[in-house]
Amino acid sequence: MTVELGDLIGLSQAGFAVAFLVFLRVGAVMAVLPAFGERSIPERVRLVLAICFTVIVFPAVAPQLQTLALMPSGLAKGVMTEVISGLLLGLALRIFVMALQIAGTMVAQSTSLSQIFGGGSVEAQPAIGHLLSVSGLALAVMLGLHVRVAEVLILSYDYFPPGLFVAPQDVMVWGVGHVSKAFSISFTLAAPFVVGSLIYNVALGVINRAMPQLMVAFVGAPAITLGGLLLLFATAPILLETWRSGFAQLLIDPFGGP
Repeated sequence: MTVELGDLIGLSQAGFAVAFLVFLRVGAVMAVLPAFGERSIPERVRLVLAICFTVIVFPAVAPQLQTLALMPSGLAKGVMTEVISGLLLGLALRIFVMALQIAGTMVAQSTSLSQIFGGGSVEAQPAIGHLLSVSGLALAVMLGLHVRVAEVLILSYDYFPPGLFVAPQDVMVWGVGHVSKAFSISFTLAAPFVVGSLIYNVALGVINRAMPQLMVAFVGAPAITLGGLLLLFATAPILLETWRSGFAQLLIDPFGGP
């Protein structure tokens, strides 16, 4: 009876060690994960969410972590490797959400709205960037972000093996691919406003040359602001759908770059 109880205690300790290693990766992802890891969400709520995702991921990846957990220095090594792997995965998803903020900043600068209705979020950003970010996050959650994140966490153990450091060269190539993709989609989303602003300012310059006595500043500033708001109202569904499609592709294959 004592021997069997000792074996049971050993198995329970190994199980807790594996669960701790899973929590390290999941917790690192949740620290920067879009929607679930926002700074506006209380820390206790984020901790509960990390534990819930750990409970979901643990049964699927436990066999891959048992060897690492039983090693003498497995936990010490896992603390470093699992946290790094989780942060890399979370940042890849966060960068794509930041594309909405970058696009919002470009739109605000193009339509003279960068200082109007100041940022309404924890991070300082123009109102349009905040509007696009919140809309994109709400759309992602409505389309099952939590399910896709659980799948990505489980698959991440095949691409980021537990106990092994990711090669710096691979991280560099992978990170540059995601950053370039984020800036590409940011300019794509802001292109209608940038082109419209360019045409409008060129036309305003021609009018100013033709009629120097006209105070174009008093006429032009309200007009471009109104035009930017109307253009945002007309194009917001298309812009968000374009971003949602790209984000869905990222969740399908977050480990392959752009």
